[in-house]
Amino acid sequence: MALEEYQRKRDFGKTPEPSGVAAKHGKRAKPAPLSFVVQKHAATRLHYDFRLELNGVLLSWAVPKGPSLDPAEKRLAVHVEDHPIEYGGFEGIIPKGQYGGGTVLLWDRGTWTSLEPDAETAYKNGALKFRLDGTKLHGNWALVRMGGKAAPKRPGDHENWLLIKERDDVAVPGSDTALVDDNPLSVASGRSMEVIAKNKDRVWDSGKGEVPADPPAAKSASKSAGKHQSSKTAVQRPAGARKRVMPETVEPQLATLAEKAPDGAEWLHEIKYDGYRILARIERGEVRLLTRKALDWTGKFPALAQVLASLPLDTAIIDGELVALAPDGSTSFAALQDAISRGQTGDLVYFAFDLLYHNGYDFTGTALSNRKAALAELIGGDAHGMLRYSDHQEGRGPDFLKFVCGYELEGIVAKRADRPYRGGRSSEWLKVKCLNHDEFVVVGFTDPAGTRHGFGALILGYYDKQGALVYGGRVGTGFNDRVLVGLASRLKELERRSSPAKLPAGLAKKGVHWVEPRLVAEVQYSNWTADNILRHAAFVGLREDKPPEEVVYDPKSGVAVAETEKTARKRSAARPAPTQAREAATPGRDGSVTLEGVRLSHPDRLLYAEEGITKLTLAEYYRAIADWALPELADRPLSLVRCPEGYDKQCFYQKHLSSGVPNALGRVEIPERSGSETYLVINDLAGLIAVTQMGVLEIHPWGSSVGKIEYPDRVTFDFDPDEGLPWERVTEAAIDMREALDGIGLRSFVKTTGGKGLHVVVPIAPKLEWDAIKEFSKWVADKFVKAYPDRFTANMAKRARTGRIFIDYLRNGRGATAVGAYSPRARKGAPVAMPISWEALERGVTPAAFTVLTVPDYLSTMNANPWADMAKQRQIISGKVRREVGI
Repeated sequence: MALEEYQRKRDFGKTPEPSGVAAKHGKRAKPAPLSFVVQKHAATRLHYDFRLELNGVLLSWAVPKGPSLDPAEKRLAVHVEDHPIEYGGFEGIIPKGQYGGGTVLLWDRGTWTSLEPDAETAYKNGALKFRLDGTKLHGNWALVRMGGKAAPKRPGDHENWLLIKERDDVAVPGSDTALVDDNPLSVASGRSMEVIAKNKDRVWDSGKGEVPADPPAAKSASKSAGKHQSSKTAVQRPAGARKRVMPETVEPQLATLAEKAPDGAEWLHEIKYDGYRILARIERGEVRLLTRKALDWTGKFPALAQVLASLPLDTAIIDGELVALAPDGSTSFAALQDAISRGQTGDLVYFAFDLLYHNGYDFTGTALSNRKAALAELIGGDAHGMLRYSDHQEGRGPDFLKFVCGYELEGIVAKRADRPYRGGRSSEWLKVKCLNHDEFVVVGFTDPAGTRHGFGALILGYYDKQGALVYGGRVGTGFNDRVLVGLASRLKELERRSSPAKLPAGLAKKGVHWVEPRLVAEVQYSNWTADNILRHAAFVGLREDKPPEEVVYDPKSGVAVAETEKTARKRSAARPAPTQAREAATPGRDGSVTLEGVRLSHPDRLLYAEEGITKLTLAEYYRAIADWALPELADRPLSLVRCPEGYDKQCFYQKHLSSGVPNALGRVEIPERSGSETYLVINDLAGLIAVTQMGVLEIHPWGSSVGKIEYPDRVTFDFDPDEGLPWERVTEAAIDMREALDGIGLRSFVKTTGGKGLHVVVPIAPKLEWDAIKEFSKWVADKFVKAYPDRFTANMAKRARTGRIFIDYLRNGRGATAVGAYSPRARKGAPVAMPISWEALERGVTPAAFTVLTVPDYLSTMNANPWADMAKQRQIISGKVRREVGI
């Protein structure tokens, strides 16, 4: 393999591409990781250049449609001339008139490992299998020459190959072009093709590829960054700083809402900004910008990343707020959202207010005053650049709040000067607001009037201390035409027939449309009326970063709800004891996130698009409810419903072990007719995170545990109603079953199914085999059908349940399963199968109350676990009943 063809086609006096020489690599005794690169190339036609390093050059294929994670999509890959190794760093513009003239974006890069004993022989034979480990591409792939081993007829002829994704845990059936459509930006610079094409100031570096000299979006930042580029700045290390390896991320410290500013010399007071919280992780010029939820947003803010990369340091973690700054010094969240949506983020400002790590030392255990002093030394006092130091007032909190409010700013954040940095919400940081600025759940909208388009006003709500969604008023001002039109289309998709919130008596409902409570609006208002309705409300923007269930408020106190110490102790005693400490999500360099030791690839992939629930959201749901769910799900063989691309895309059922299953899941061998099969088992929280990585949206456990596979420890009666039956009929049926079971000495428990039915569950001692338990459950179901033939059926045929409820006793056969407690369902709205008390059922609770977004907060309000006694029950089916059943 040589570069003659590559060099013959190019005039290196006119193109910035490297001329290159073939590197000398000796024959490797065994496969070893080599580099790969994918470059998005807008030449005569847009395509993706796929390149693998082998024997000193980059083997190259032009892939017109780009790679796909769908194994069924066999992408045409036209084999072109070999390229020099240095080409793997190229990003820029090939001049018009030159071979391949056009824009080149470095779309992905990483290493590859051959899965063949001899990669070179496999390549020559036209069938090369390999594994990729890049930023966007992972897992097993294959390149296969069309026509098999046939070689081209003449040098320079192009061969047609196929680039194929192998079936493994990162494959996404049905995804087609989603991979390239959803990931358009450069992994090197965070830029788009359009930005690269417009940037004429380029510097070629043979080691690192093309480096943007100063993109237009970063011009304003160069003023403050320029003086930092020559050498390290001496920073006074705070007393108590510890030498340690820099973490991938740090859990942010959060402020608690307060009514009054504290007054005392021990407090520092900063201006409160209305923007996005961003942790900046800097390591030898490489910058990653992380949100509160540890999502990597570097690609959204390339100009800021460039400014931070120029700081005079080796390593650092800086905490701050990214804002859109108005000329009068105020911040506008609406303007920030608009800048991000248009991709014009170069004029945003990052206010840095804490330094958590610097050049090998962890500062989080030191006093805030010392951390801020070090940060001020590092950044300097430039007040005009993109990166700015957030200064503070020492003491005199009430005076500072009055001063800030006089300028119509949002408020202040008060912080204890002598305290270390602690992840999570704390009373050591307090936020105090001027004009009230809060988030509310959008529960409806009104028709527009006059010449207005889209909608008239938004109807708002909030969750009270009991977890009920309550009406809070309307907001009809603060919208521009673009927001009215764009928001109206989102609202129409969420319409429902009835209000999701409690409404005051006499509220006018003419012209009102109700919506599912999925959107959160930030609203500015003066105060509350005596009836707990907002006064003088104005719309600020949508909070895409805040789930609705976090909007918990008490209008009487005027602040967000905080538990009293007494209430917190009472609830803590009622909750399951935590099984282990929870670690913050750790982001990886490839965009993945690690939770509980399990790597989540594509954490921002939407699994329930309408609700904004991503893979990471689902993993955090499991982490929040693990102590409740694991007693019901752990140590049982599982059947899983996998929907890697979301509930509304292709889903499939998995019972047995397959390749690519994370090691965090346990395995158990179970005898079957054709021999033993390996089933999956969740043992702990890591197992719950592992099924999330697999794209599992439903967990269906067996009715027996791993230790006693052949002896079930519960009986499940599934009440599955005809579509037309009201919920009250299902509730009545479940209560009738409870009373019937009580009559034969068996205590039962109830849960919603995440659908339209209910499960009545009877815990039993694992003494009887599957056939006996199935016969018992059939006997109970048949007695119901015989007693109430107009209400029930035991026939699973759809036509047999018209106007009736099907009592499904077949859940109790060997190998059969029922959806597990706290498991989501692969259905619109992300419903959850929820254990509830019989009292809650009798009060009229409905399945709609329980979703992935609402259940964690619902559990936090529980004074008792309704299934706390489930594991303690070791009930025996009486001899009399067994004789009647015939078991």
